[in-house]
Amino acid sequence: MSLIKLKNVSKIYRLGSQKIPALTDLSLVFDVGEFVVLAGPSGSGKTTALNLIGCLDRPTAGQVIIGDLDLQSASSRQLADFRLQHIGFIFQSYNLIPVLTAAENAEFTLMLQKVPKQIRRQRVSKLFAELGIDGLEGRRPADLSGGQQQRVAIARAMAAEPHVILADEPTANLDSHTAEELLELMRRLNREKGTTFIFSSHDDRVISQARRVIRLEDGHLAADITITA
Repeated sequence: MSLIKLKNVSKIYRLGSQKIPALTDLSLVFDVGEFVVLAGPSGSGKTTALNLIGCLDRPTAGQVIIGDLDLQSASSRQLADFRLQHIGFIFQSYNLIPVLTAAENAEFTLMLQKVPKQIRRQRVSKLFAELGIDGLEGRRPADLSGGQQQRVAIARAMAAEPHVILADEPTANLDSHTAEELLELMRRLNREKGTTFIFSSHDDRVISQARRVIRLEDGHLAADITITA
């Protein structure tokens, strides 16, 4: 069943009078429960595509449709509500809130969803243990290493159990062992809960685990390969 559709999508950024094309006439369909990586060099359009799928930006031309939501016709409030209820983000820059503890950062989306405190704590505690950061719940981001901050950001995305998790270079700051544990956790969520995962990455560890690899080059679709077991 189709979950996300990009129809002839183009995205152009403006820098003064200069137009910078990030995506050009891109058409893709993502089904429920996919485990997909957007691969390609820096500047290929991977992050732009994730931002559009995540309702963080709108296309310059074409359509992005997620479920029944068309980004072009949706209001800003509708996009914000949809993100909150259905999409989890793992940003390369972490985007943790400096004044909150690690546990509070991980619970943040659940708090906005008004999930009861006991359930929030249970979910986050379990994820922290699975991600190898149990014992760090009370630390603030400034007291965590880059890899630890990344794992807190991953816990935050997963805690709300969204339909779609979008991950921008999720293994960039992780050692090989932690990266493999993270990928196994994501695969398990994908299998057991049907969570759709869409990554942007040039990490061979991530690409090798994907069941579909979409390669972008200069904002164009270069290849779309489904890997069969």
